[in-house]
Amino acid sequence: MRQTNLVRTQVATREGFSSTLGVIAATLGSAVGLGNIWKFPYVTGENGGAAFILIYLFCIALIGLPVMISEFVIGRRSNSAAVGSLKKLAPGTPWFLTGVSGTLVAFLIMCYYTSVAGWVYAYIFKALSGSLGTTDPKVSGEAFASFISGTWSPLIWQWIVLIVTGAVILAGVKNGIERMTKTLLPILFVLLLICDIRALTLPGASKGVAFLLSPDFSKITGAAILTALGLAFFKLSVGMGVMTTYGSYIGKNESLIGTGVKVALMDILVSMMAGMAIFPAVFAFGSNPAQGPSLLFITIPMVFNSMPFGQALLAIFFVLASIAATGAMISLFEVPVAYLTEERHWSRKTATVVTALAIALLGSTATLSASEASLLANFKIFGKGMFDFLGFLTDNIGLPLTGLALALFAGWKLTSSDVYDEISNGGSLNNRGLIRYYLFATRLVAPIGIVIILLSGLGFIKL
Repeated sequence: MRQTNLVRTQVATREGFSSTLGVIAATLGSAVGLGNIWKFPYVTGENGGAAFILIYLFCIALIGLPVMISEFVIGRRSNSAAVGSLKKLAPGTPWFLTGVSGTLVAFLIMCYYTSVAGWVYAYIFKALSGSLGTTDPKVSGEAFASFISGTWSPLIWQWIVLIVTGAVILAGVKNGIERMTKTLLPILFVLLLICDIRALTLPGASKGVAFLLSPDFSKITGAAILTALGLAFFKLSVGMGVMTTYGSYIGKNESLIGTGVKVALMDILVSMMAGMAIFPAVFAFGSNPAQGPSLLFITIPMVFNSMPFGQALLAIFFVLASIAATGAMISLFEVPVAYLTEERHWSRKTATVVTALAIALLGSTATLSASEASLLANFKIFGKGMFDFLGFLTDNIGLPLTGLALALFAGWKLTSSDVYDEISNGGSLNNRGLIRYYLFATRLVAPIGIVIILLSGLGFIKL
């Protein structure tokens, strides 16, 4: 009885977002990450530019957005995080394992994502110190390779990232997550705007704009479509328990579809602004837009160093990249912490510290295997170093499997009346047509698309 009363007290005092702006800021802060500043530009560059972006938008509407709304529905309906939500909505069934999977995926992503975020943090100070002041691709590449193959420096930066995000999580939902994201996102937009204005005023920048905005469908291949499917799924932070957890913090008067659409549109806007900051500059100085992951850490420093006030702009660029990374990491960090506080009844302080230590321990293996010259480069699992193995395990298996289960649960396990009641806010919203589209996409289109993503990631579909 005493334990039951404790649980009831915790539920009664459970935190949530305080306003519509807080909801949008937190969920957008989760969706906007290094994927916008790093992955979206280089994937777009590798797959032909504007035509790829149109395919990507189509995939967002059919797959990414329906799964995001599904997570919102599950979280808010249950008023619980990733694991507890499915226990409440499907008691006595194995569905809760979907929440366990999402929580584990969020934790594992943090283990290597904090490595990359640490590189971004470090590059702010490298830019300010002038140590990135080269236009030679060989020198720029060697500097990056030397940094990530080190031992203590990348580890220390990873720990700094964990301290920063852990401090935000420790402050709670309103005073930590909501307050920080509401502060960081406006700064992110302002810094992006500064970089956009400078890039668009460069001679030859029109080629970069055309690359982003003039579609060439001759460059669309089956492989590009599969990439767009995967990116649409990855970019909105679905399949990792984040949006289920954040959905549980959304008030009953908020429109779930409206929130999802706003977040998706603003996420696309940030991605396009990042593209506008990068591609005009890349084309203006004759660099290759299809540089892959090295675009952020090797090509971008060279490009900025080729223009007036380049050092200052480079520092600004890495500050905005760090802001994007921090918002995403805060949301990932909250998933295991919410599990430990709600399911294991730990204090937020204990849950935060233990989670941070666990990420630091396992994450160090990713950091120390990030390059062929790293300390743990020869330690392989299924032929992959820990950095690549964790990325493969989460991106290719964990995310699509969890997302598929969440879509099937929301589309087929929950009753239509439950879905209608939750999305229409008890009938107060006149959105029955949107709900019908949502159910169609969630029950049929999204699962088919996610299965294709899964099979592609496992190598069974090759185009």
